[in-house]
Amino acid sequence: MNGISVDHDRAVRRIRLDRPEKLNAVDTPMLDELSVRLRDAAADDSVRVVLLIAAGRAFCSGGDLTGGDTEGAGHAANRVVQEIVALPKPVVAGVHGAAVGFGCPLALACDLVVAAPAAYFQLAFSRVGLMPDGGACALLPGLIGRARAARMAMTAERIDAATAFEWGMISHLSAADDYEDLLGKVVESLSTGATLSYAWTKRALGAAALCELEQVQAIEVAGQLALVDTADFREGVRAFRAGRAPVFRGR
Repeated sequence: MNGISVDHDRAVRRIRLDRPEKLNAVDTPMLDELSVRLRDAAADDSVRVVLLIAAGRAFCSGGDLTGGDTEGAGHAANRVVQEIVALPKPVVAGVHGAAVGFGCPLALACDLVVAAPAAYFQLAFSRVGLMPDGGACALLPGLIGRARAARMAMTAERIDAATAFEWGMISHLSAADDYEDLLGKVVESLSTGATLSYAWTKRALGAAALCELEQVQAIEVAGQLALVDTADFREGVRAFRAGRAPVFRGR
């Protein structure tokens, strides 16, 4: 439904980004559906851990620049990240491929990230004349420091899974042939753990590291709204659709 599918296995709620033909690019209805599913998991006492995964070869390629159903997408993306951070149960992201644009903060908002060697993380916003969103400007500095966060945001550099693990961006890196096994072990361990302990731990970590998340997200939304009216953004989208390098003119 709206690019999201859900299943439940014992104490594990699996929420899947299920729009593989678009590399799981998100639009507003998909983000709204994801928020609903996260709230459902929070309210369901049978759920002890949430697993966020994706269909196809990518985790999430960011916002859908080829579709038209994106009005309010910035606010919807922020709500998704806030739901993950506030959810009083562990949320694990399984990242097997590209986590680009909003896909990057979507994964990093989760409590643990299990990545396959083929995964990578990229803030590609500057390539279309935009800035990071979804709370990336709050999440990344706390994980990897301001300098590396600025490097990702301004250069749009692709960070492979091994580097992301070395930097402390993600919690787990699998070997080439044991991604599913490692992901399953992490989720199983959390599903039998002390749920109330996890809830209080999440609350404390959030207070320490993400106390300004909503304020930062508000700046990101304001920035995006200003930037989508620029000639550079229009050029960035034209270049993206044409498969060429953009020519930005600073206006």
